[in-house]
Amino acid sequence: MKTELEHAFGRAFGRRDVTSPRMQAAIREWFDLYFGRAFPGEDPADRLPVLIVSKLCRAVFAEYESRLRPGGAKTDWMTGNLRALDAVRGRAMQAALVGGECLLKPVPAGAGFEFVPVRRDHFLPLGRDLQGRLQAVGTMQRISRGGRRYALLERRTAGEKGLTIETRLFELAGETLGREVPLDTLPETEALRPTLLLPGVSGVGLAVLRTPMANCVDGSPDPVAVFAPAAGLLHRLGRTEHGLSREFENGASRVFASEDLLRGEGPGDRALTDDLFVGLPEDPANLGVTVYSPALREQSYLARKQDILRGCESLIGLRRGTLCEAETAERTATEITATGADAVLTVGDFQQMWRQAVCQALALCDALGRAYGLCGAEPFDPAAALNLDWGDGLLYDRAAAWQEYRQMVADGLLRPELALAWYFGLPHETEADLAAVRRRWMPAAKGGDEDGQAQQP
Repeated sequence: MKTELEHAFGRAFGRRDVTSPRMQAAIREWFDLYFGRAFPGEDPADRLPVLIVSKLCRAVFAEYESRLRPGGAKTDWMTGNLRALDAVRGRAMQAALVGGECLLKPVPAGAGFEFVPVRRDHFLPLGRDLQGRLQAVGTMQRISRGGRRYALLERRTAGEKGLTIETRLFELAGETLGREVPLDTLPETEALRPTLLLPGVSGVGLAVLRTPMANCVDGSPDPVAVFAPAAGLLHRLGRTEHGLSREFENGASRVFASEDLLRGEGPGDRALTDDLFVGLPEDPANLGVTVYSPALREQSYLARKQDILRGCESLIGLRRGTLCEAETAERTATEITATGADAVLTVGDFQQMWRQAVCQALALCDALGRAYGLCGAEPFDPAAALNLDWGDGLLYDRAAAWQEYRQMVADGLLRPELALAWYFGLPHETEADLAAVRRRWMPAAKGGDEDGQAQQP
């Protein structure tokens, strides 16, 4: 797909992928590992990249809840867009963990937007700034109609005046671009414009999920897969698994017999199959039957496999025992806490990555909504309005923290409104926020507002 994209955009727009050849090879390798495409001499049956990505994704969103703080003019409209983002969060996070980067493309749907995740091998970076942010990007969509196949090419370019979107439609000749045809050739594309300028839309009009790890492939600003540091170990694991499979295959019992036992004398005569029987030349010394059943060396292979899995955990930042077998030897409390802290920091990095992408997406919805006339011109600050609750996490004990807050309130060290605001995730920055907490949650007899009765939750 990536090679087709590059050739298509080279011909249609005269632009090439700015990704280095070394990074392009690494991206292909990551997706090959994830999709279980076999490398020479390796057995991909373990599918370890799938396990790594799925475990991290579940850990990130295990207790996830999202909401917008009430009171804004666009809260209801933006809540619909936030729900659309939540609907694709799993797919988008997994795609970003595999390819290092995933784009969230907003598509108008009714009165708001839906989001389409675009994998790293399905878009072409045509320009980046020094921080690695996309300044130009190309995508291609295949369309079939009336027995013919078409390619819709889209180039998005960031500029001072806003976002510029260039769209061209080509008929496909096999797997290559044929002649260019007008956009009104297909019902799906007749409403599109060859060139569209959207003032006020920053960047390339796409929210971006970027993994936070440093580039360990070529040192460029391009993001990398979560298992990129362990790619060499994953190949070694594939070779170990291949060797282990061969060990069991070669360790099957074999019966050595003279060749005349394996041949039939005429049509229809039965002969012994050679998956169990191995024929020897018709030498008097070789006559008879000998059973050969060698001892298996599976323990050596399995021990090597566990070493590789522990190395993968350390490089990726996973808790010990996530991939390998739990260690039977006793470990100190410091060692247990250290591996647990690594896992917490790893998951926290990806949670922060998702929060940044959500803020980008909601800001983009606001800009596109004003450009398309889907919302009003009132200002909207996604960072201030967004409230993401990640739950207790891996080491954080919410119940213990709540007991500490309650004790501080009892000792007169903390206002009860602040403790309740923390517990229920309510705004508490201003006196008006605290008054709202008192009206809703605190009984009047115990410090609630004197001008109203307390409400039940």
